[in-house]
Amino acid sequence: MRYSTNMVPFHITFRAGVSLFEQVVYASEKAMVSGQLRPGDPFPSVRTLSKELKINPNTAHKIVAHLVNEGLLETRPGIGTVVAVLPDSSSKQRTQLLGHEIEELVVEAKRLGIELAEVLSSISAQWQNLGGDKQTRAQALADKPMDGGSKEQ
Repeated sequence: MRYSTNMVPFHITFRAGVSLFEQVVYASEKAMVSGQLRPGDPFPSVRTLSKELKINPNTAHKIVAHLVNEGLLETRPGIGTVVAVLPDSSSKQRTQLLGHEIEELVVEAKRLGIELAEVLSSISAQWQNLGGDKQTRAQALADKPMDGGSKEQ
């Protein structure tokens, strides 16, 4: 099922086998990263999330509380919950936040026998889908092996 309404400013397709909490948190973070939700934009209330996404109100409350605790949302008296302005951090600090996810990706790619060039190509394509810049794509192409990653005979 795909959910998106005027009240919930992001798209989500629920998948079996993954908790609703994780899926909505991920969809929310994706909307913030891609610029679909910007600092100061209103975020749906617990009641709205529950009603529009047809999820338990307790799950909706956990989602909002988690995003507030992560510093992605802030509550403003008289206004409601809004997307927070993210604090400045170094590139190294931001990259370290992905350490676990990067390790999981590498382990899974190796388990499936996927070559590094294919993984990087897929990451680049996803980056572009989320509004990545052309300079990043050019840099990825510049880092590609001269032989196109083909195996020597």
